[in-house]
This record gives sequence, structure tokens and C-alpha cells, in this order.
Amino acid sequence: MQPSAFSRGRDALVSSSLSSAGHCLTEGDFGTAYAHYLLVLSLAPELQAELKEAFQFTLLKWAEELNNLARIKDLFDCYEQALELFPRDEVICNSMGEHLFRMGFRDEAAGYFYKAVKLNPDYVDAKENFYRVANWLVERWHFIMLNDTKRNRTYQKAIQKAVHSGCATVLDIGTGTGILSMFAKKAGAPHVYACELSKTMYEVACDVVTANNMAEDIKLLHMKSFDIEIPKHIPERVSLVVTETVDAGLFGEGIVESLIHAWKHLLLQPKVKGQDAAMEGFGQVIPAGAVIFAMAVQCKEIRRHHRIGMKNIAGVQLEGTVEFQSPVKTHSSGDESIEPYATEKMSRVPGGYTPLTEPFQVMTIDFNNLQELESLSTRKPSNITTPIVREGELDALVAWFVLQLDEEHSLSTSPGEETCWEQAVYPLKGLPDYSVKPGDKLLMDVSCQDCYLRIEGTTIVKSERDLGDQMDSGEMDNSITLGNEAELCCALACLHTTERKCSLESSEIALLNNLPYHEGFKTAIGKLVSSLLPGCECQTDGTPKNQLLSTCDPLYVLDVSDGFSILPVIASKLGPVKAYSSVEKEEHRIALDIISEINHLPKDTLEFWLSQLEEDGVVLQRPKSDKLWSLIILDVIETSGLIQPEVLEKAAISRCLLQSGGKIFPQHVVMLGMLVESQTLMQESAVQGTEPTLGFNIAPFINQFKVPVHVFLNLSTMPCEPLSKPTELIRLDLMNPYLSDCNREVTVEICKSGHVTAVPFWYHLHLDEEVSLDTSSASSHWKQAAVVLDQPIPVTVGDVLLLAVQYHKSSVNITVKNQHQC
Repeated sequence: MQPSAFSRGRDALVSSSLSSAGHCLTEGDFGTAYAHYLLVLSLAPELQAELKEAFQFTLLKWAEELNNLARIKDLFDCYEQALELFPRDEVICNSMGEHLFRMGFRDEAAGYFYKAVKLNPDYVDAKENFYRVANWLVERWHFIMLNDTKRNRTYQKAIQKAVHSGCATVLDIGTGTGILSMFAKKAGAPHVYACELSKTMYEVACDVVTANNMAEDIKLLHMKSFDIEIPKHIPERVSLVVTETVDAGLFGEGIVESLIHAWKHLLLQPKVKGQDAAMEGFGQVIPAGAVIFAMAVQCKEIRRHHRIGMKNIAGVQLEGTVEFQSPVKTHSSGDESIEPYATEKMSRVPGGYTPLTEPFQVMTIDFNNLQELESLSTRKPSNITTPIVREGELDALVAWFVLQLDEEHSLSTSPGEETCWEQAVYPLKGLPDYSVKPGDKLLMDVSCQDCYLRIEGTTIVKSERDLGDQMDSGEMDNSITLGNEAELCCALACLHTTERKCSLESSEIALLNNLPYHEGFKTAIGKLVSSLLPGCECQTDGTPKNQLLSTCDPLYVLDVSDGFSILPVIASKLGPVKAYSSVEKEEHRIALDIISEINHLPKDTLEFWLSQLEEDGVVLQRPKSDKLWSLIILDVIETSGLIQPEVLEKAAISRCLLQSGGKIFPQHVVMLGMLVESQTLMQESAVQGTEPTLGFNIAPFINQFKVPVHVFLNLSTMPCEPLSKPTELIRLDLMNPYLSDCNREVTVEICKSGHVTAVPFWYHLHLDEEVSLDTSSASSHWKQAAVVLDQPIPVTVGDVLLLAVQYHKSSVNITVKNQHQC
């Protein structure tokens, strides 16, 4: 049978378009090539399998161009067309997710990454992308909170009591997984409503209430409580609002603002004092109120993350240069996005802490009193005085609260409690003297002026005896006698300031305080300078190099560390070195210039590399057309404990840009790990069945967002039991990156019986054969990480386990098996 004219025409058009697509790809015209492939696949869908890879390649290239041209609508139109043709293509789904993620659409991106992983569980790029976005979409505290049986049971009892006493209509603000709503429904509330702003958590809540056969009984709203209208969204005012929108500082998640709105628009009026609490027709809130407490502490770990503790670091003088400040603001800065406190699990702070005062009451709040809630943000700061009871160095104020759910039920977030909450930490900075002793007093101002609990203006009031001693010795500072006003204390304290300030992340301040890190680099760089230019080193007393530079051509050093780094200054003091820094922030460049000047470096010794480049991404280049780098310092490990993305790719480029004898620091990296048993790591990584959630089926729905790698760990204080000795997992050779083995199998012998639940890991960074840095040391500014297993593996002494270790980009995957299972 002869083919029809239409069929012949179609075949001719398909053939012509295929030929044109191939020609356009050769010419780099990806847009036209994409159009031709789209036409071919629309006319001849039977060619999909044959053209799949070519179409994927063309789509990704064309999408890059559209993104660079800011043609965002066209970009997503192309992906939608592609997904109509290949709806089950994991590569296209993953790429679509990457574009959405870069543009800030994280909820939508997560959906595409999740779909890509479901389509191909072995697709490493999609898994890494999903884990990255899952950490943002469902923060780790969801797992910790849902595993907190005491917290769940206490809330359940308070809600049950309220419902049984007559609260028939319930609104759950910020429902999360919906557990508080389900408590209300189980207690017998006829009408339960719940709102959740996060699209991801709203969808989780929908799945959870459906799985627990309550979808018909709980009305879920994907919106802020501020946007709920009566009768549009709920038919009438409710008699009970339940919420747990509290953070470590109580107010930081907006509980005050949401309750003010609820009392005005969503809740029945509160009962008048003296009326029967069981009568219907009155509104109430769970929690009913809170009492906030604080205490002053000495804590080296907090200190090293918020204050520079040294005047000289590896030969670099810092005194008289700039005042470095951590990002935690101790006073109102006008930027409401900056929290005035850090958060810590004080029971796990490395090195512990010493209380310098007794716990003292900071504030009380009644969530059932609208007038009190409204006045909270306009009140004048309260002046609080508390006595010092122990001698020490004042590093921070630590705050926590007791959440009064009702008259009978309460929850404490105290450091001494086993709780899912951390504590709020107010590091103290800018004091003329941090030492305190019994007889001294602390003065401070407490307020809640911009949605945050603020403890400001902290001042040490010295005892009269100490003050007399200071006067006799002529050592008067800004301390004052006990009778003076707090305002005078604050004014005197403010005299001890410098004009030049530089804001650093707390991890960057910890890095500056990491003396072994800087001494290690100083030693290794000094040895390299000696080997490349024997006889041209600087003298140990820091004599300026001007004369030396006239006889020696300088070595070119590039530091591409993330964030603030003084390594270029250290290098410049060790010989005739021309150092380049890749810091991006202007205030950091100014600070490095000031430090260079104070350390008597010639003006042109230090330059900023990114300011010389047209494209920030092209950092690894030749310093001059006729020169190569003598040393390239790469940032290999993230503060979180993971390997930086594309380290081996950067090392490969760097290797080609080194002069003869030049080096990459570190030259090689060893990842170490061990097998441990840790219930804590399991509880912080996934919901453990239905027992902690009091019989409700929540785990399968929230656990789909769990990630196998737990980051920002302090292994020195992490509750865990080592079951093996540390062993080498991976070795990355940055001087020979293509020889690095990113996939290894390692055998580990069990030295203690138990259940393997996780594999914590850390690194040794070898700058050369003699100098190395340990990211798990007490002085380390790095945290550690751990792979948490899906299921514990029972082991006994003498067992041998096989670890399959895979490193891809910045992702580490570790599979653990018994030898007899392999």
C-alpha cells in the first residue's frame, strides 16, 4: 500500500527538521535547534526514545541562554513543552527544579526534585538537589519537636481540658503537620480549623489528616491567620486558638502579632475575671502565657564565636585595626530581619558553661489579654538588676521561658530540661572589662519593640570595694558605683568604642580565633616561600620587605577562601609576595587594607582579585600574562561539615595555573569517620514511628523530607556511643585531582557491641606532608557532619562491616552492610 501524500509530506518535514536541528547544534544555535526538535517530536512521537538525549542536551543549552537573557517566561514555556513530551524524564524535571530554585521558588523546585528522585532513585544530582531544598522546606526542628513525647502529651492534655470545658470551635495557627488540630478533634471538638502558610507543610498536613481519617473533620487553610476572614474562610469566631509559633526567644515567630489579630477578628471575647471558665461563649488561647528567664554565663565556645580573643594572629597584628562584630545585634539596628540573639542547645555547648548569676525573671506575658499584647511593643524597656554570684568572665546572657499552656500544664525550655527547644543567647560585646565577681551587679534593659525579645545595654556595676581599689591604683575604667543610674552606665560603656567596625559571621570570628589554623598556614606558606625563593624571606621580626622586593621577583598568592580571611596578609609578611584576596564585601576589603597598613605592608602588596574580574565566576586565572600562581589557597570544607561543591574541578583548574614548584593548599584532604550508636541523631533526623506522636500516623509523611546527612554537629558533645575506631573513608588529592578516588569500599571492625545508627565524619586537611589541620579539634571553626542510617544495624564486638562511600559534588553517601550481607 502506497503511503499517503500527507504521510510523505510529514516524513519529508521530519527529515528536513532533523537535518536542520543537527546543523544548528553544530553552529551553537540552540534556540532554533530546540524548535526543530519540538516540531519533529510533535510530528513523530515514535522517535522519542531515539532523540531523547539530543533533545535533553538542546533544551538545557537553550535554557541557559534564555536564563542569561532574562527571558524567564520563555524559559519555563520551553520546560512545560518538554515535560508534555517527556513527562517522566528525570533530567528535565531536575533541570526545571534547578531554575525554579535559583529564582527563589523553593516549594515548586522541591516538587520537581522529588519527582526526579521518584523516577530514578539513583539519580545523584536530583537527590542532592532534593536534600538541599528539603532542609529549607522542612526544618530539622520539625522532627525534633514531633519526637518530643513530653511536649506532645502536655499540649494534648491542655487541649483536651479546654475542649472538655466547653471550647467547641478550634483554630490551629501555624499547624505544621496538623498534630495540635488532631488533638482537638480527638478530644471531641465539633469544629476544627487550621492554617499553614508553607505550601509544603500545608500539603503534609493534608496527607496527615487524611491518613488519620480526619480529612472531613479538620478544615485546612493554606494562608496566614492574618488573611482569614469570617464567614469567607471560617463561619464564625472560634472559642479556642492553639498555636506553637514560638522560637528560642519566644516572640521571634510572630506569636504576639498573630494573637492580637486573632483576638480582634477570629476569637470570641475573653471571659471576664470571676466568670465560670466552663461557660460557653468565651475565647481563650493555648498557650495562655509565658514567663521568660535569663542568667549570665561564662562560656568559651560562645566567646570564640562573637569576640576576637587575640591581638596578634600568626604574626599579624590586629590591635589598633578594626573592631570585628558578630551578626547578632545587641541593639536595635533598624533591620528587623536581624535577630538580636543566637540560639544554642546549652546542654551540648563544647566545653560547657558556668552560671555567673542565679536565673532571674525577665518578663511575663498573658496571651489571653489583648491590652497587654498590644502594649508589649510600645512599652518602655524595663530596667533589670541582678547580682553576680560567681567569679568569672562574662560572655553572654542566656534566656529561656516557661510556656504556661493553662493553669495546670506548662513546658520549660530551660537548659536543664530535656526539651526540643534551644535557648536564646545574647553574646556580650564592647564592654571595657568582662571580668566579674560576687558583689558586682548587672544592669540591663529588656523590651519587645520589634517582634523580638531584646536584652540590651548590659552593664557591669562593680562593687564599692573594687571601685575603691581601682581608684587607689589609678586604674579607673567605665565601671561606676552601685547608686548611679543605668543610663549613665550605658553612656560610659559606649565611650569604649572605635570608629572602624567590620561585621563578620560568627563562623568567621571563630576562624580568626582559630590559632592552630593560622599558625599551620604560616608554617606551610613559609616553607613554600623558602623553597621557591631561597634567601628572599622576610626576617622574623617583621622587617618591611621593600629592599627584598627590589632583588626578588614576588611570588603570586591567591586566596579564594569563602568569607573573610587574613591568610593573604600572613603570606605577605613571609617574603616577597604579591597576595590577592577574593573577599567580596567592601567592608571586608577596607578591614584588610587597614590590617595591611598597621602591619607595615607596602600599599600594592595586597590586591582584591574579584574587583579586577569582569565575571566573578572566573576567579582562577593567571595573575599576569607572563606569570603563574605560586600558591592557590582553596576553601575545601564548608563550616557545616560538608565538602565544598566542585572542589576537584577547582583543583584541576588551579593545577594548570601553578608555576613549577607551586602548590595548592591544602594539597590533600582525608575524610575520617566512625560507626556510632546515637538515638539523638536518629530523633533529629526523622520521626520515630507513632509512639512519640501519641498514636497519630505522621512519620511517613514528614519523613519523606528527611535527609541522610546531618550537618552542623559538635561531635565532642553529641550524645553517642562509638562502636568503632576512626577510619579513613576518602582521600582527595588536590594536587592530582583526577587521581582522587571518589568511590571506595572500606571495612571497619566493631570494637563495642550495640546498634549502628550513624557514621559521623570529619577531615584532616594536609597543607603539606608535615602540616595538617583537624576539623574536629577543639579550636576548629568547622562543625562536623554525619550520615544517619535508615535502620539501625545490630553488631557485636569483632563484627566487620563494609562501608560503601561515594562522594559526588558536595554530597557524601555512605551505605553500611554486614560482611555476611555483601
